[in-house]
Amino acid sequence: MRKAAVHNLGCKVNAYESEAMRQLLEQAGYEIVPFRERADVYIINTCSVTNIADRKSRQMLHRAKKQNRDAVVVAVGCYVQAAAEELKRDPAVDIIIGNNKKQDLVAILEEWFLSSSRQKNEGIASEHVIEIGSTKEYERLHIDGTADHTRALIKIQDGCNQFCSYCIIPYTRGRVRSRLPQEVEQEAAYLAAAGYREMVLTGIHLSSYGMDFAEPKKEALTDLIRRLHGTEGIVRIRLGSLEPRIVTREFVDALAEIPEICPHFHLSLQSGCDATLKRMNRRYTTEEYANCCALLREVFPNAAITTDVIVGFPGETEEEFAETKAFLRRIHFYEMHVFKYSARSGTRAAAMPDQIPEPVKTRRSEELLTLEKEMSREYRQRFLHTAQEVLLEEEVPIQGSAWLVGHTREYVKVAVPAGDFCPNTLVEVVPRQMLTEEILRG
Repeated sequence: MRKAAVHNLGCKVNAYESEAMRQLLEQAGYEIVPFRERADVYIINTCSVTNIADRKSRQMLHRAKKQNRDAVVVAVGCYVQAAAEELKRDPAVDIIIGNNKKQDLVAILEEWFLSSSRQKNEGIASEHVIEIGSTKEYERLHIDGTADHTRALIKIQDGCNQFCSYCIIPYTRGRVRSRLPQEVEQEAAYLAAAGYREMVLTGIHLSSYGMDFAEPKKEALTDLIRRLHGTEGIVRIRLGSLEPRIVTREFVDALAEIPEICPHFHLSLQSGCDATLKRMNRRYTTEEYANCCALLREVFPNAAITTDVIVGFPGETEEEFAETKAFLRRIHFYEMHVFKYSARSGTRAAAMPDQIPEPVKTRRSEELLTLEKEMSREYRQRFLHTAQEVLLEEEVPIQGSAWLVGHTREYVKVAVPAGDFCPNTLVEVVPRQMLTEEILRG
């Protein structure tokens, strides 16, 4: 029996696809082992959203070959789409598989092992990469479980048509392709029957779900959620990242009618300055964004709103950065993911003038991370001394004792003594102390 190890880099979509590939290998008779162990096959599901992601992808590929020089090292995913020519000639890589070809992983490996020569042909890796921008096919991967025994990711969409000026993703993931709603229903029902109580709907551009469906079968994201409503065993439905323009009165009212919906909304922002947003090709203004947040909070009064922010975008002056910081304070997010701008070859922003020096990006990033901690703490304090529904997930040691950690519907982390409850249980608790990372680390 051959041993295989799968390592994931990047987003929730990648995490879903890595789990699907792991299950394909297991069904084909491979023994799945941890990545740190010696294996016959190493699968690295790569990411290319930033230069750092590229570097991490290369590092993991080289680490795999170092662990076993005789192993088959397979590079999969977004970095393959972005840098296929480079990876084909990398001595650490034996096979490259692009997006929309992950479903063929087992067949590709069988072909490799059955070939008369298992060595790279003249130093070139075996290539399985399509022109991703031309395909209209949704890759039919599926899962029947995850390592998390309470919460399951369900990928419902792939690709993006937005072409933000800084983003490589439309070039690595292709155009919008939606999963058939019947397939989503089936997977959700299967996962719920297996004991998963919370479903997280994820995609590359979740807000575009269904836009590629032909009439009269066209369905939007809210239509899909209505299909999942009432599925036996599902008590929570959580949404992945949303674009602000999807947040209309009709959209929010539709969500409010579905009791399983968690009032936790990740609204991608990127900048709090209109001039910067225009250069980014983000297609909304800060006032439009603020109105979306106000609408969510009107219908879901204590909604957790999280976001992404890029600092150091080309041409971002000190005044523009100050506008962004003031806007972030005004909205008062629960959490922010702060990224330093990373020039991606092939995007419009990479060729823009007035690129920002790295030390300036670092300073601005640190300022926003400090603000993020402050706002997050203020938001979480609202939950102290109030009754909260918590889905318990796992046991962890805290200050020498065993505790069960879970999340509220707003995705605020809560801990309760382990002896009182069991994992995968919904409980009502009254938090009386702020749960900080320092406490969790012991």
